[in-house]
Amino acid sequence: MRNKKNKHLGIEIDPALHYKLHYISKYYGRSANGEILYLIRQEIKAFEKMEGEIEIPASTDTP
Repeated sequence: MRNKKNKHLGIEIDPALHYKLHYISKYYGRSANGEILYLIRQEIKAFEKMEGEIEIPASTDTP
């Protein structure tokens, strides 16, 4: 069941990229959504390592 506190992100993706995403996620035993979340977390970790931790404001309703 979806956590209502989580944000939803919809994206458009071309068919070849979609296929490759599913191929990679299946290879690693993740769903496509899980693979996207993994990749986002890895990028945030790399960014924060180079630029410093991103502080999260008290209200995260807006970016």
